[in-house]
Amino acid sequence: MLRYTLRRLIVAVPVLFGVLLVTFVLVRLIPGDPCTAQLGEKATEAICARFNAEKGLDKPIPVQFGIYIRDVLQGDLGTSIRFNRPVTQLIAERLPVTLELGFFALLLACIVGVPLGIIAALRRNSAIDVATMVISNIGVSMPVFWLGLMLAYIFALLLKDTPFQLPPSGRLTAGVTSVPFYVVWGWEVDLKSGFGQVLQFLANMYLFNSLITFQWEVFRDALRHLILPAMALGTIPMAIIARMTRSSMLEVLGRDYVRTARAKGLADVVVTIRHALRNALLPVVTIIGLQLGTIFSGAVLTETIFNLAGVGRILYDAISTRDYPIIQGFTLAIAFSYVMINLLVDLSYGFLDPRIRY
Repeated sequence: MLRYTLRRLIVAVPVLFGVLLVTFVLVRLIPGDPCTAQLGEKATEAICARFNAEKGLDKPIPVQFGIYIRDVLQGDLGTSIRFNRPVTQLIAERLPVTLELGFFALLLACIVGVPLGIIAALRRNSAIDVATMVISNIGVSMPVFWLGLMLAYIFALLLKDTPFQLPPSGRLTAGVTSVPFYVVWGWEVDLKSGFGQVLQFLANMYLFNSLITFQWEVFRDALRHLILPAMALGTIPMAIIARMTRSSMLEVLGRDYVRTARAKGLADVVVTIRHALRNALLPVVTIIGLQLGTIFSGAVLTETIFNLAGVGRILYDAISTRDYPIIQGFTLAIAFSYVMINLLVDLSYGFLDPRIRY
């Protein structure tokens, strides 16, 4: 497995290089330029020439790309044109929001989607099966932005002043503060160093940070703020996972070894969990990995609707203002996360099916 993991990591290098190259070219094909986007239409040619020289945008594009690759290999993703801050610092602040949201959206999709698919398969052609498939079709067809707005309207306005009221925006209620774990534990950290930025990255995951520091009020508040965006983001993956689980379970339940297990007198629960579910989960795990793309793309709209300062929000603003370093750096970070999660999904095959060897 170690050799397989190393081989996959080596293969990931040209993949990430390709992502970086395509992103670098595409952002420069966007109509408009950073000077006009940042300084406005009244910026003169002389001002823009000085602006481009300061930002290194006056050099030929191949030279800019070569300089950028050299900096990336040294761990420098550039400096934001708009914020005038290193992109790595912005990633340490923003990416945890999206990862936390994506993790809970995927968790919600799996917790609801897999059991629904199993029940639908075991009760094939029953009212439960039909209802599950109808709900799945509705879930797949429902746009993320519309569902997000409806959830915010229902749980923030219609259910206001009830126990079911949920906050429609932000990560924490005003007055509630998440104290980083390295501060709670009295660590002296240089936040400008690489190690400091890793600690800052982990501390910006409020649920994780509050859990390990026993800040229960912050944990409850952060969880309440995550429910609505996670529901909006996880509905489409949940519907797809439910459909795939049902289809895979139906296929496995009709195989000879399942019928043999039943003929031996094993209980239905044992046959379903031990003999059918484990083999049926292989294609489901693949679909779960593929749904990460849906979640990352849907995060752009979800974070905008629920006012979350994550990757989607800053990427949307960066495209509007032609902030090239942010677009390139965050796209590379998302691609790296996607590659790593898919690697974990592939490694999980060996645990689900012992016949698979790496």
